[in-house]
Amino acid sequence: MTIQDMTLEERPREKMILNGPDSLSDAELLAIIIRSGTQKLNAIQLGQAIIKKADNIRYLQDLTIEELKSINGIGETKAVQIKAALELSKRIASFKPEKYKIKNPWDIYKYYMESLRYQYKEIFKVVLLNTKNEIITDIDISIGTLNSSLVHPREVFREAIRRSSNKIILLHNHPSGHAEPSKEDKNITNRLKECGELIGIEVIDHIIIGDGVYFSFKENMLI
Repeated sequence: MTIQDMTLEERPREKMILNGPDSLSDAELLAIIIRSGTQKLNAIQLGQAIIKKADNIRYLQDLTIEELKSINGIGETKAVQIKAALELSKRIASFKPEKYKIKNPWDIYKYYMESLRYQYKEIFKVVLLNTKNEIITDIDISIGTLNSSLVHPREVFREAIRRSSNKIILLHNHPSGHAEPSKEDKNITNRLKECGELIGIEVIDHIIIGDGVYFSFKENMLI
């Protein structure tokens, strides 16, 4: 069945206009982006084929333009349209307003979740706060397997001192998707907290971001 053979209420564009974007399936949303199908597949079925190629919607953004083009019916134009739509949604989700105030660990999770949850390597950051608990900036300390030799107190606190930040939050991701802290995570946290106490910069939390989940040392009374 082609899109034109469907009733108006069933067609993706008309369905969105009538009921809003939330009423559409993942494949129907893709159908709107790619606009047309092939002789054998309508745009919705082609959208389903794209999702199948990605395994599920979670990994859609990982598909390259070449991988998208390998799907019968997806040429360069459609592949670029899909990648552009995905990049735009990623930028919207990770938008960071100025003077973002941290009231609780959830605020940090919301702020950094989209930029860290899909990373394939561990990224350890230090988030610098001002006296109003607003984010001044964040610094990448290490990229790769996390260990205490890579996360040196000198690197962690140098920018905090330069920026006159008296509070910091430690932050890193777990590519596995799980957020439970390892023994090394706990050792690093304790070491940096002790160093912070010596120089007068408070380590107020260490937050680990997984895939849609987080762990806060503060919430779990480990800091």
